[in-house]
Amino acid sequence: MLCGRWRRCRHPPEEHPVAAQVSAQVAAPVALPSPPTPSDGGTKRPGLRALKKMGLTEDEDVRAMLRGSRLRKIRSRTWQKERLYRLQEDGLTVWFQRRIPRAPSQHIFFVQHIEAVREGHQSEGLRRFGSAFAPARCLTIAFKGRRKNLDLAAPTAEEAQRWVRGLAKLRARLDAMSQRERSHTWIHTYLHRADSNQDSKMSFKEIKSLLRMVNVDMNDMYAYLLFKECDHSKNERLEGAEIEEFLRRLLKRPELEDIFHQYSGEDRVLSAPELLEFLEDQGEEGATLARAQQLIQIYELNETAKQHELMTLDGFMMYLLSPEGAALDPGHTCVFQDMNQPLAHYFISSSHNTYLTDSQIGGLSSTEAYVRAFAQGCRCVELDCWEGPGGEPIIYHGHTLTSKILFRDVIQAVRDHAFTLSPYPVILSLENHCGLEQQAAMAHHLRTILGDMLVTQALDSPNPEELPSPEQLKGRVLVKGKKLPAARSEDGRALSDREEEEEEEEEEEEEEEAEAAAQRRLAKQISLELSALAVYCQATRLRTLYPAPGAPQPCQVSSLSERKAKKLIREAGNSFVRHNTRQLTRVYPLGLRMNSANYSPQEMWNSGCQLVALNFQTPGYEMDLNAGRFLVNGQCGYVLKPAYLRQPDSTFDPEYPGPPRTTLSIQVLTAQQLPKLNAEKPHSIVDPLVRVEIHGVPADCTRQETDYVLNNGFNPRWGQTLQFQLRAPELALVRFVVEDYDATSPNDFVGQFTLPLSSLKQGYRHIHLLSKDGASLSPATLFVHICIQRS
Repeated sequence: MLCGRWRRCRHPPEEHPVAAQVSAQVAAPVALPSPPTPSDGGTKRPGLRALKKMGLTEDEDVRAMLRGSRLRKIRSRTWQKERLYRLQEDGLTVWFQRRIPRAPSQHIFFVQHIEAVREGHQSEGLRRFGSAFAPARCLTIAFKGRRKNLDLAAPTAEEAQRWVRGLAKLRARLDAMSQRERSHTWIHTYLHRADSNQDSKMSFKEIKSLLRMVNVDMNDMYAYLLFKECDHSKNERLEGAEIEEFLRRLLKRPELEDIFHQYSGEDRVLSAPELLEFLEDQGEEGATLARAQQLIQIYELNETAKQHELMTLDGFMMYLLSPEGAALDPGHTCVFQDMNQPLAHYFISSSHNTYLTDSQIGGLSSTEAYVRAFAQGCRCVELDCWEGPGGEPIIYHGHTLTSKILFRDVIQAVRDHAFTLSPYPVILSLENHCGLEQQAAMAHHLRTILGDMLVTQALDSPNPEELPSPEQLKGRVLVKGKKLPAARSEDGRALSDREEEEEEEEEEEEEEEAEAAAQRRLAKQISLELSALAVYCQATRLRTLYPAPGAPQPCQVSSLSERKAKKLIREAGNSFVRHNTRQLTRVYPLGLRMNSANYSPQEMWNSGCQLVALNFQTPGYEMDLNAGRFLVNGQCGYVLKPAYLRQPDSTFDPEYPGPPRTTLSIQVLTAQQLPKLNAEKPHSIVDPLVRVEIHGVPADCTRQETDYVLNNGFNPRWGQTLQFQLRAPELALVRFVVEDYDATSPNDFVGQFTLPLSSLKQGYRHIHLLSKDGASLSPATLFVHICIQRS
């Protein structure tokens, strides 16, 4: 059984004739990179060793970035200022200087936080404000999370190209960097900062400063003992090999050494059969001797060991820190599900008020919000369309102070960015407030800008019995809107999309009556041109649940407020599930959420709702769940629903899912290199605890947490087991959360990672933590043991 982890020590050294030789070679672990030292202006200065390991010290583009460039930062027509930007010698950060009253200030951004680098006028900012600069001189650096784009103009086209090419090389090398390399680079960055006089020697005071920087409050006596053990020169300074030894001791992973020795015995090396035994205990599918031999060739660092098909402790650690040793099944990081089923059989990543970058009351509207949504795998975006000047429809949050953008600019962003991450279809959910003339303009822009991308007629039968599949609609754009003849109001005219939603809200919120009445007076009929584009996503008010009298109508899509959806789940759970096996349902946040807060999408997924729309601009656990749901299947934005949510005669009811069928046990062992929450307070050290949350059907939703560890964010240890009983494991998401314990106020968030239970690997695994807005916190990890027992 997988959960029986601890093995007996065996295999005496004589089993492997070369084991003693290899063991002697690896008795001293592989040397870490030497610490940075002060720059001397030459090409061989020690501070460049990080770039040397990347193989980029001789690259002309990188060398130009190291020298720095004066680039003009562009924010508006009037705010355009020159700044010095320079790559730092760690190859990980870019330094820039900005001038504020009385004093210059220095800042950095991290290469790993860059989401994309675009050439030319390929951002909203440069299209609006960069006309004075030739496109060849311009570039945009787009960041992950909520950080604004950096729009830049270089003095020459060649200098712009050096930054575009150089950043591409650095990002590619960082992506290829192992977790162990990231860890070493990370700690050497802090080592450089702790070396206060930049003499490449570390006093005990500087070592204590380093420890605080990396989030550990080590006992002075123990820290000094460790310092003295490494101070072989006895001069109260660590330098060169002494620093390497200190860092090696600091980065030791005793818990990994214990596991390794349970399988290697006294040899201090793993043979391929012993590694196979570990893989089998891990529950690895397809574990064979050939696979064990392959892993040795991939991850072993010692050439002698590799030649004799042996794995040392260093190779074992490299393997466990790799994507293959992570909690997320590597096979689920690409498209692995059947993509030939009807659209209604998939959860589809969906955004609400996509145009907003902040609050829906006074926030900024931007085409960049659509680009960011597509970069996160979103496949259904919303366009709130209103009458604009000069016959051009605009998009913004009506009757608020949000800024306005042109409809045609959004459609151009769809054309340029909708399929950069995923090839599968995009749905444009139109909230139409325009009159007939500007509706015709909308239809014109859709046809002319999107061209063949746009679905303008059914692929096969005009009255299909089921929706086409994502595979059939690859690279295509669908319009969700009203189809004539549509539902009629009491005065006999067609209702707009927004009116239909407002009529539902009237039933729930009488205080909205005045606004809804005003909207009805303003609404006009749906134009023939726009109606013709609603092919597979015809917006219809939900009056009866499928199966209803008459033939099924799979092309109809209903939009429900979160309140209406919850009511259906509670009162007609199974009927709602059956309805969602044939037709698409979109759920959106209540209009009362003025701060663009989100609701939990899990409740809606439990009943099979496909288009569960969230405010992508608002971080929180709700967006963590959305990111976790769509983390798998290549992050393509489509995830196949469980079988019981795809069968028209399903008996599943999320409110009554049946008895427990799965036991999940998670032993939280250790954490590594957690980030400091307040870098401005060097003496502030986190007191971490770990919480594991289950999000699924109501009966499965629960959470458990470990004790907290006092003053150690560097290598805290817990060794506590958390156990969960699950009734609908196919729907469950597992969220790992690390918090900084506080006895007098709410705990502070440190990091999290969310993934489907069905994609969770068993055995010893690393959880690679993410920040509040979804950016990597590398090298921060959790180390856990996972056991899943199915009845």
